[in-house]
Amino acid sequence: MARLILSIFLIGLPDLALAAETLGTTGTERAIFCILIFVISYIFVITEEFTHLRKSKPVILAAGIIWGHVAFMAKEAGVPPEQVHAALMHNLEEYAQLFLFLLVAITYVNAMTERHVFEALRSWLISKNFSYRKLFVVTGVITFFLSAVADNLTSALLIGAVVMAVGASNPVFVSIGFVNVVVAANAGGAFSPFGDITTLMVWQSGNATFFQFFTLFIPSVVNYVVPAAFMYMAVPDEMPAAQGDGSLVPLKHGAITVCILFVLTITMAVSFENFLHLPPFLGMMTGLSLLMIYGYRLKTMTPESNYDIFKKIRDSEWDTLMFFFGVVFSVGGLGYIGYLAMVSNGMYGGLGPTFANILVGVLSAIVDNIPVMFAVLSMQPEMDLYQWLLVTLTAGVGGSMLSIGSAAGVALMGQSKGMYTFFTHMKWTPVIALGYIASIFVHYLVNG
Repeated sequence: MARLILSIFLIGLPDLALAAETLGTTGTERAIFCILIFVISYIFVITEEFTHLRKSKPVILAAGIIWGHVAFMAKEAGVPPEQVHAALMHNLEEYAQLFLFLLVAITYVNAMTERHVFEALRSWLISKNFSYRKLFVVTGVITFFLSAVADNLTSALLIGAVVMAVGASNPVFVSIGFVNVVVAANAGGAFSPFGDITTLMVWQSGNATFFQFFTLFIPSVVNYVVPAAFMYMAVPDEMPAAQGDGSLVPLKHGAITVCILFVLTITMAVSFENFLHLPPFLGMMTGLSLLMIYGYRLKTMTPESNYDIFKKIRDSEWDTLMFFFGVVFSVGGLGYIGYLAMVSNGMYGGLGPTFANILVGVLSAIVDNIPVMFAVLSMQPEMDLYQWLLVTLTAGVGGSMLSIGSAAGVALMGQSKGMYTFFTHMKWTPVIALGYIASIFVHYLVNG
C-alpha cells in the first residue's frame, strides 16, 4: 500500500545538476553488462505477479552489481575513488530524504487503517446497495479524489475491495470496475504532489511548486472521464445481490484526530518548503512526532486499544521502500556511467521536450513510472514549467494503458480471482489511450 502515498516522499531532491561528471564509458563491455543486469532485474519486477519474488530483491542486487562495476570502470579510467564516493553519496542523500518522507506517509496510512477509517468508508459504500452503474461512477470518483491524498495503490486496493464485495458474482462488472479504478487512481494521483511518487519527485526537485501541480486537475479529470464514459456503457444495467445486513463499521476512538494530524503534517511539509526553505521531510518527521505523542495518549487513555505507533512503522511497505533504494542506486549508477546523458541527448535533443515527455508516458505503461521519472530528473533536461508539468502528467497517467503499467493494476490483478487480467484491461487500452491524448491536449489549452 505504499506507493504514496502513494504513492510520497522524496524530500527535497538535491540539485541533480550538482552530481559528479559521468565516466563516459557507455561503450565498454562492463557498461553494457550493467545495462543487461538492470534489464534482467526489471523483468523480475514486471513478472512479480507470477514469480512471487518481491520486487525489491532483484533491483537491490542489480544496484550492488552495477556500482561494483562502476568502481572497476572508474579505476581503469584513472578516476579518483573520492569522485566515485561523491557520486554514490549523492544517490544516498536522494534516497535518505525520499525514504523518510515516504515512511511518515505510509505510517499515517497504516494508523488510519488500524483506526478503521478506510474500512468504515468501504462498509458505507456497500450498505448503500447501489446499482452496478451507479457503483461504477461512485467508486471511480472516490478513487480519483482519494488517490490525491492516499496514493494510487492504497486507493485502488481499498475501492477494489468494494468492487469485489459487491460484484463478485458478476465477472463483467468486476473486470470493468477494476479498469475504472486503475484509471481513476492514476489520474487522481497526477495532480497532487502527494498523489504519486513521480509528482512528489518533481516537487522535491524544485521544478514546480506545491500549488502549481493543481493546474493539472482539469487534464487529470479529462484523462479519467474520457475512458470512463465509454466503459460506463458496458457496465451491466442491473442491481447486485443484497450485501449482508447493511451494518456500518464504526470508527475507532481517535480516528478523526489521526486524520486531522495527517492533514496538519502535510501542511507542515508544505510550509517548511515554501516559507522556511527547509526540505519537506523535516515537516513530515515533525508531524510523525505528533502522531507518536498522540499514540502515547491513546494507549494511556484507552489501554484496551493496545495502540503502538511502532507497530504502524513496522507494518510499512518495506518492499516498496527497499525497491526505491534499488531504483535510485541502479539508475544513479547507469547515469554515472553516462547512459542518462546519452538518452537525454537522444530524446530531448532529438525529439524535443514535448514528444519526449509524451514518450515518457508511453514507457510508463511498460516500465514502472518511478525509474522512468527518476531517469528524467537525473537527465535534468532544459524545460520550462509547462513541460515539467507535462511529464508529470504523462508519467502519472501513462501507466493506465496497460495493467502492468502501475502498482494499482498489478495489485488488482492479484485480487480479482482471474476476473481482471492483462488482456481484459488491454481490451480498453484504445479508449484509455484516447483519454491520455485528450489530457495532453487539455493541458496545452489550459496551461500552455
